[in-house]
Amino acid sequence: MGNSNRDEVVEIESLEKSLLEEDEAVLYAASFREMEESFVKYQTMQWVVNSVLLILAWGIGVFMLLYLPIRRFVLRKDIRSRTLYLTPNAIVYKVTRPVPFPCFGVLKKEKHVLLSSVSDVVVEQGYLQSLFGVYSLRIENIGVRRPPSDDVKILGIANPNAFRKAVMMRLSNMRNEIVSRQVSTLEDAPHLMMPPSKSARHDSTPTGELLLLQKLEEVGSSVKRIQTLFEEQHSQTTESID
Repeated sequence: MGNSNRDEVVEIESLEKSLLEEDEAVLYAASFREMEESFVKYQTMQWVVNSVLLILAWGIGVFMLLYLPIRRFVLRKDIRSRTLYLTPNAIVYKVTRPVPFPCFGVLKKEKHVLLSSVSDVVVEQGYLQSLFGVYSLRIENIGVRRPPSDDVKILGIANPNAFRKAVMMRLSNMRNEIVSRQVSTLEDAPHLMMPPSKSARHDSTPTGELLLLQKLEEVGSSVKRIQTLFEEQHSQTTESID
């Protein structure tokens, strides 16, 4: 069952990417560079706190403190590589970060989120984040075929409220376009339901029926002429007798 859900998510993501490859217009691009120092300090403080706690518990924290310079190098490469932008149909997030030991290469991540599956964009800030002025941006999905845990969460974005406003405005415009199309369809519906006019019905009458009607009209005219002649002759006969 778990493999089936993962396969469905992979299929959806590949479909989203194929749908968005042709649409590269950027409506709004977020920035991370301004938050580099604050981001690195916040992550460093978090790392140090966890290291101290692990020193008190098992002593593993000593190795974590020794790894700290490499950790800071990885964090800087990470935030410098991030790009986040809004297109007419999607939110696109890309990052290229070194692996924990940079000599072994890098990890690339590219996420495409269709706007039609976005329910909200949430700006978050915890207590420790507030000390360094760092924000988290969480993109909530509607939940169709995806669990809430699959929401995209991005840390360290500069001016997250501006990005949220751009996304919500685009979503509002898309919904207005859908409503306009629905109203236009409803306005056209009565015209489609109106009965055809007399001329239309006459034009749609088969040729054989038209010929039959013409013959009946001719017969009716002949009967009227005969009746008129008969009445004239009858009146003349009456006059001669008188």
